Amino acid sequence: MEGKTMQKVKMKRTKMDKFLYKFEIVRLLIAVVIAFGVSFGILAMFTPHPVQAIVDLIIGPLTSVRRFSTVIEKAIPLTFAGLAVSVMFRANQFNLAAEGALYFGSLVAATIAIFMGGHPIFVTIVAILSAGVVGSIITAIPGYLKVKWNVSELVVSIMLNTIILYFGTYLFNHYIRDINSAYAASYPFRDGVGLPVLLKNTRLHLGIVIVAIFVIAVNFFINKTKWGYKITVTGNNEEFAKSVGMNTPRIIMLAQLVGGFVAGIGGGVEMLGLYTRFQWMALPGFGFDGVVLNIIAKGNPKFIPLAAIFVSYIRIGADYMYRQSGVAPEIVAIIEGILIILIAANAFLAKWRHKMTVDISTRELNKEVA
Repeated sequence: MEGKTMQKVKMKRTKMDKFLYKFEIVRLLIAVVIAFGVSFGILAMFTPHPVQAIVDLIIGPLTSVRRFSTVIEKAIPLTFAGLAVSVMFRANQFNLAAEGALYFGSLVAATIAIFMGGHPIFVTIVAILSAGVVGSIITAIPGYLKVKWNVSELVVSIMLNTIILYFGTYLFNHYIRDINSAYAASYPFRDGVGLPVLLKNTRLHLGIVIVAIFVIAVNFFINKTKWGYKITVTGNNEEFAKSVGMNTPRIIMLAQLVGGFVAGIGGGVEMLGLYTRFQWMALPGFGFDGVVLNIIAKGNPKFIPLAAIFVSYIRIGADYMYRQSGVAPEIVAIIEGILIILIAANAFLAKWRHKMTVDISTRELNKEVA
């Protein structure tokens, strides 16, 4: 009898989970339509051909293999950043140090690629893994201050990013800058060091394989391991996690370390995949993009790659629209902003969700009574 009851409860939860899953997809699609609709209205006020501009925005990345490969190429660091933020935020820690971790990870990878001897493949692997380790150290700083002295991880991470940038700039100028270069850049990487290009006449590199591995690994870690479960429980209710004996400070630190490692790897992959010299004179912005992706994906690492491709797609489309129609590509910022507002707003379609949830529960209850 007890087994049948448990089975019924499980079936109910499965049906409800399926509905909520479909609801979030529909909610996202409606938000995208609204965002594009508002953007079209703005374009209609400032350009004589708004329809053509929107068409250019939507089909631009599909007009050539090179442009579409650029969409995938740009999505690689975005995915790394999104995964990193997803893991750290899952512990309910709003740590924004993924930006600094990705930047400094790229600097470390570049330095190793310049000076380390040995086989190029070995040097490349060491450089990328070292970037991940450094990324872990950086994101652990706000996490440690939070669990030790309850210092706001948000404030610390924002300040830390600035410190990391200036410290990195100092190291660049004094140790790896090539004074003979016509522009601000490091010494060139050693011959053969870097990630190979996979598609001829494009810049699509082996990083796509590495990021795919990390997508699978992060999803497995979050959804299939006890540590991922503990991170989720701690993020949902830290007091409950403490009451059942979980070491919440250690769990929070683990989430920050894993997130930083992913961000650092992303920096190393981006640097060794696209560049032959280090030339970032400012924070690249990928870490903050990771927050956007996390919001669009509703914190689910499984959807981070899709969110990254979407954001990358509309940015490449905006660039094409600018070349064809002369419309400023900043229109993408409007689309992203509207999406974030609608997705983050719990009240958006909340009445419909409540109505459908009640209907499903009522139908299941009537079946049991019958």
